[in-house]
Amino acid sequence: MLQFVDDVRTSHRVAVAIHAPDPITRAGAMSQLRQYPEIALVDDPRQDGADVAVLIADAFDETVLSRLSRLVRAEKVGVVLVLDRIREAELLDVVACGVTTILWRREATGARLRQAVLAAGKGGCELPPDLLAQLIGHMGRLQEGKAGGQGASSVALGMVPREVDVLRLVADGMDTAEIAVELAYSERTVKNILHTVTTRFQLRNRAHAVAYALREGYI
Repeated sequence: MLQFVDDVRTSHRVAVAIHAPDPITRAGAMSQLRQYPEIALVDDPRQDGADVAVLIADAFDETVLSRLSRLVRAEKVGVVLVLDRIREAELLDVVACGVTTILWRREATGARLRQAVLAAGKGGCELPPDLLAQLIGHMGRLQEGKAGGQGASSVALGMVPREVDVLRLVADGMDTAEIAVELAYSERTVKNILHTVTTRFQLRNRAHAVAYALREGYI
């Protein structure tokens, strides 16, 4: 039996809506996630109240981009994008939307889906190693082009080292408490740093901040 959003709010579970290209794919993903007590499935993906949306598609196209934009910007949920394939230019479009959690469909086991959903729910980052390498390579080329003899650095570009340190740990999937322990900061300091970054660069949330930092070559 499916769990509904009201159940989540009383038990502090992560409410997850599955968006898939066909009923069989959606039912399979729901079956994989139903076994985890910390996850509650939203019966109707059009229903409000989900914390995370899992969007499954064969390949990235304009329809997927439009749906991603709506989910992140209008519904303001974390997104897990599950794809068969994506090109580098398309990956940059995904990151620009504020989505930093992606899985290959061939690797989307129940355990991997659970991990990705929990990361997205915390505003974290989960990328396959090959996609992360593509992204880092692209950002490196951008930084080389930006440098142009100017010696660009995080500070020169507008982000100080401790902000970079916090965002790097957010990208690793750590929550506020874990980041505070790792950097020997108070949780309030971590929250203040993230608030400062999102406010200064006019970003929507932690996921958008990580996407911005990746896009601009800070991390």
